[in-house]
Amino acid sequence: MRLTLLATACLLAASTVHAQANDAARKLAHDAIIVDTHIDAPENLLDHWADLGNAVPGREFDYPRARAGGLDVAFMSIYTSAKQDADGSAWQTANQMIDSIEALVQRHPDKFALLTSPADASRLHKGGHVLLPLGMENGAPLGDKLDNVQFFFNRGVRYITLAHSANNRIADSSYVLEKHWNGLSPFGRQVVAEMNRVGIMVDVSHLADASALEAIQLSKVPVIASHSAFRHFTPGFERNISDEIAKAVAAKGGVVQVPFGTAFIDPASAADTQAHFRAINDFNEHNRALKAQGQPELSRDAFEKDWARTHPSRTSRLTQVLDQIDYGVQLIGIDHIGIGSDFDGVDGQLPAELKSVADYPNIVAGLQSRGYRDADIRKLLGNNLLRTWAAVEAGAGK
Repeated sequence: MRLTLLATACLLAASTVHAQANDAARKLAHDAIIVDTHIDAPENLLDHWADLGNAVPGREFDYPRARAGGLDVAFMSIYTSAKQDADGSAWQTANQMIDSIEALVQRHPDKFALLTSPADASRLHKGGHVLLPLGMENGAPLGDKLDNVQFFFNRGVRYITLAHSANNRIADSSYVLEKHWNGLSPFGRQVVAEMNRVGIMVDVSHLADASALEAIQLSKVPVIASHSAFRHFTPGFERNISDEIAKAVAAKGGVVQVPFGTAFIDPASAADTQAHFRAINDFNEHNRALKAQGQPELSRDAFEKDWARTHPSRTSRLTQVLDQIDYGVQLIGIDHIGIGSDFDGVDGQLPAELKSVADYPNIVAGLQSRGYRDADIRKLLGNNLLRTWAAVEAGAGK
């Protein structure tokens, strides 16, 4: 009986400690400034509109869950695809996405505000606003016009991921086997210089290694990797950042923002993702050959359905995200790591404990359990990114 009572007391004590840890994590998540540099809500708004000022089942970002999770600054991803680059629709799509975020803010001025400078974050956040800066994922909307850097700055874009899933007119993609520029293109060098001039952060996520290194070298101000896990855990997966490039980002004063997506943090999933992009490349090449021969092209939908059948989704856990953060801190220091979730951009393939923007307290609790001080957690959650952004802004025009 005494053993049973003792066991029960121990369980109650453990439960109390766990509850306190959760309360402490939730308190810190709400007290700190949380900056997430990559949320793909705009693409989803164009595909299937929803009012993100209210709860939206099936989405990973909306206002109620953002407030529940303590999210303060959510970079909205203005994503355009390689296909849209090729068919010339990227500029139109990017502007429509920006319009959708402006409309969201206008519809809910009590809940959202556009953020174009880190200096305005404290003022605009008052009253529980979730602040929405813009990050452009893929430089395709720039087209061939250097003036479009200033155009999109004026529209609120504050970082540009130079390339995405294919080589473009600026840089090479990490997903493509055959690189075109082996660094930046001549136009790409102009783009980096112009981004520095106007105050847009250079983002090296998605870039091939040579392109990323040249962009970092050329930039006169800090650069970011808006959503890049560490290649240390996924050897051969160029999409994730190498130790060499991460050190170069840190040496420049920038930050590596760790994503949550299973495809980035799980080695087997990363291998599947790399293989998928290579298979798509082969599929597209085959279709081009068929078209040139006057033969009917194969169905992309059928290809994707078959791929999904032969490559079932895998699972991941919070501990894998924490391992990424630990590794980054040990490699480049506590001042150069942050978070870039990729919520709404990975088809729900996320750790069980990180399914939406309501779940940032789980990150905080995990970091606390690993011995991180509150001051350092604040750096990881957002202060590091805000410092980098402020440095880029301060360097503009020089």
